[in-house]
Amino acid sequence: MTSATSRKQKAAETEGALKAAARRVFARQGYLNTKITDITAEAGRAAGSFYNHFAGKEELLEALLVDMLAAVDEGVAEPEHDPDFSKRSALRWHVASFWRFYRAHLPEMVALRQAAMVNEDFGRRLQQMISADQAHWVGHLAHLAHLPGPPDLVTSAITALLDQFAHTWLVAGGDGRDLPDDEAIDLLTDFIHHGITGRAP
Repeated sequence: MTSATSRKQKAAETEGALKAAARRVFARQGYLNTKITDITAEAGRAAGSFYNHFAGKEELLEALLVDMLAAVDEGVAEPEHDPDFSKRSALRWHVASFWRFYRAHLPEMVALRQAAMVNEDFGRRLQQMISADQAHWVGHLAHLAHLPGPPDLVTSAITALLDQFAHTWLVAGGDGRDLPDDEAIDLLTDFIHHGITGRAP
């Protein structure tokens, strides 16, 4: 292994360690309360090494979001993806994908919410993410004949419901009881499916 390759490998390892540490610290104490020294201490790296990879905490969060959005693109390409929301199974797949994605990326989702409150750029980034997800849902809903309103408004209501329900139970702890993933997914699926098709579960 050449010295240049070794340096690149070490740099990649350090960047990965900083990202992983940031996710743990964000999950533990929130994005707004996290200092760069908290991240480097968690990663077991010197404080100065952070700036060899990121200009600041915001740039690190941006890098985490890039990784997160790449996972979204992979999910849409899965063979189980069915756009026919008249079928409960197709809708459930989408709800389950959202729920499990939110759970897997809790640190980023919470950090992005908090960052958007104090940083206009992240506010715009959050809106872009919401709009991209909504465009996907609008395309699926547009084929249904008995929607309670225009597809874009119905989509807005659905995505707001999913996001707030996930935040309430996965971040804020709901009412304190344990809510199994499948129970949450089935409840949301039946609620939405009834609303968009008029059919009881």
